[in-house]
Amino acid sequence: MRLLSIRDRQILRLAVPSIVSNITVPLLGLVDVAITGHIGNATHIGCVSVGSMIFSLTYWLFGFLRMGTSGLTAQALGKRDLPACTRQLVQSLAIALAIALLLLLLQWPWLRLALLLISPEADIAALTGRYFYICVWGAPAMLGLYSLNGWYIGMQNTRTPMLVAISQNVVNIVASLALVFACGMGIEGVALGTLIAQWTGLLLSAAMLLRYKRLRRYVRGKSLFVGKEIRKFFGVNRDIFLRTVCMVGVNLFFTSAGARQGAVVLAANAILLQLFLTFSYFMDGFAYAGEALAGRYFGAKSPKLLRDTIRHLFGWGTAMALLFSLTFWLLGTDILGLLTTDGEVVQTAARYLPWTIAIPFASMAAFLWDGVFVGITASRGMLISSAIATLAFFLAYLLLRPALANHALWLAMTLYLFLRGAVQTWLYGRGKRLQ
Repeated sequence: MRLLSIRDRQILRLAVPSIVSNITVPLLGLVDVAITGHIGNATHIGCVSVGSMIFSLTYWLFGFLRMGTSGLTAQALGKRDLPACTRQLVQSLAIALAIALLLLLLQWPWLRLALLLISPEADIAALTGRYFYICVWGAPAMLGLYSLNGWYIGMQNTRTPMLVAISQNVVNIVASLALVFACGMGIEGVALGTLIAQWTGLLLSAAMLLRYKRLRRYVRGKSLFVGKEIRKFFGVNRDIFLRTVCMVGVNLFFTSAGARQGAVVLAANAILLQLFLTFSYFMDGFAYAGEALAGRYFGAKSPKLLRDTIRHLFGWGTAMALLFSLTFWLLGTDILGLLTTDGEVVQTAARYLPWTIAIPFASMAAFLWDGVFVGITASRGMLISSAIATLAFFLAYLLLRPALANHALWLAMTLYLFLRGAVQTWLYGRGKRLQ
């Protein structure tokens, strides 16, 4: 008798490659920072940090290209509608290209606005421009990868995005090292290495499409753009975009509120967030599995299999939350010591460590329901839950800040994550898709 059920094996087959992909994503930025740290001073490191932040926040806003494509493709696959699967990919890529071209056309005001909001020192801002105006040409590749990754997940394939992510990091390391140290290109070499890695990822991901031989015939079919499907795509993604705006607002405010309490608190919060981010990489992997399987069974009109998938997803989510909470409880202080040698920062972070221990259980449902809601394209429910949770976050912090200071910030974040999951649980229980 096998220890794992068929549903568990399905979930792990999709989740594990996604977890590996998620872990490799931040490595692109880390490689740039590490190389820059050996060719210049703090100004160069600051430049790459600011530049990476500009692109990360911008691309995050367009994450609907992945999520919307994933859910709609999985549903089409569940219906065994291969022409629709092909149309979802082509339509998503076309929209990604249009957005990328708009970003390229608006690159100067885009940079000006970003620098105005971040307000780096003048020398960092000037160097950031040199980095930005090279990396900006990676916008079509990055947004195209969002569409392709979403499509692969919808087609129940998370191995391809994993292989592409690993390949990107290898190319980025080799290209950046060669351009910086062999060709002496400085910050431009770092930017160009990142650009080469991004386009390599897109080309490799596109080449993987050749394996889907049965879908090729539909590329030359009657119509790759169906008005009804495009309207649905924009309707789903409008809600996901607004939901992402809420998330970006909460995360930016969390950072700025910590910064207003001084450098030590800011550093302590940043280190504790790294613990939460590590947990999120794992939970996102299970959320992606939820997208693929929930969408497939929803499209196939198999409510029993959908319910069974959700039940097993929450089993794995509970196990992950327990594992990480126990790890943070038993080893949290030691982990903090590994992340920084600043004793004051470690002591300060230790005071807020209990919040990090609580967050895995508080946030687990939000991650998993996001995956399920993406799969069944219940994007309105995602928006409603995020809007309610965002309002609660700001109210809790503003009301409790005078008495609790930074504890109020962490309480508000914990409440925000918990409410997202709680509201989605309630919405799903009502049996309404809320699209």
